[in-house]
Amino acid sequence: MAALAAAATVGSLDSIRLMGTDDVYMPITPMFHVHAWGLPYVATMLGVKQVYPGRYDPELLVDLWKREKVTFSHCVPTILQMILNAKGAAGVDFGGWKLIIGGSALNRSLYEASKVRGIQLTAAYGMSETCPLISCAHINEELLAGSEDERTTYRIKAGVPVPMVETAIMTADGRFLPHDGEAQGELVLRAPWLTQGYYREPQKGEELWEHGWLHTGDVATLDGMGFIDIRDRIKDVIKTGGEWISSLELEDLISRHPAVREVAVVGIADPQWGERPFALLVLREGAELEARGLKEHLKPFVEQGHINKWAIPTQIALVTDIPKTSVGKLDKKRIRLDIAQWQAAGSAFLSTL
Repeated sequence: MAALAAAATVGSLDSIRLMGTDDVYMPITPMFHVHAWGLPYVATMLGVKQVYPGRYDPELLVDLWKREKVTFSHCVPTILQMILNAKGAAGVDFGGWKLIIGGSALNRSLYEASKVRGIQLTAAYGMSETCPLISCAHINEELLAGSEDERTTYRIKAGVPVPMVETAIMTADGRFLPHDGEAQGELVLRAPWLTQGYYREPQKGEELWEHGWLHTGDVATLDGMGFIDIRDRIKDVIKTGGEWISSLELEDLISRHPAVREVAVVGIADPQWGERPFALLVLREGAELEARGLKEHLKPFVEQGHINKWAIPTQIALVTDIPKTSVGKLDKKRIRLDIAQWQAAGSAFLSTL
């Protein structure tokens, strides 16, 4: 049933039609990661040519894309960033390549950088417990009036639910919140194929389905058109001076600085404010950036009302690589431990405003 819902989503929506019988499919998500997001089942059902890399080396992926004439793939943002920065990708026009981005939030700078290179990105959302596809960011160009910038805002959201999925926003005590695009709460789900519990962990299963809905652990909003906007993982939201800050929103805004190639933001303990945002940055070759320069970059977003002034990180670390999990997501647990060790050792590469 999950495969049928995914097939209906990737194959029948005119605004994003991603995979049909003439496409060449290459998953860039490991098979152990929820069986590559369930899409190999769809490809097999449709009789699509399939290319399996075996390993996820960026140079190999670029070579396979060229050699096998790949038209449809899916991956997490960090892997796509590595592909775009690969030596074999220099000067390459990837026109005709359609990618679903999931696992982590799709930020605007990666979307626009990919568009320039000819890649059509489509944001999607899911988790291991959902098999995993829950929503996909397709828009009706005629119904969604506005500028191209406004359309991009919708294209990088988590999207609207796929067939047979019901979504809601819930408070910690089980109250439903309005679908107005403003009220934030935990995203909860219902669908025929969702995980019912955990092996030998009945208590954890009860928590997963508290109040009769599957709890995702993600803070989100829903708007009147059904669009899901993931604001952060509950465990990653930064609370400073009694105010909540989205690490995902900060990462998106920081990534728009021309010197920044990769960014991760976490909350670290602060004796005065409870927590403060801390940014890890990987800069582009030859670029320079300090905490003060980052503050100047973020000031216009404060003035425009995107973030509050206390959301600006006062500490950054310039690194050559940001820790990732086995599936390419930012490993924020490891990042917090690394920062604590750096601070304890008084590392010289920390920059403070």
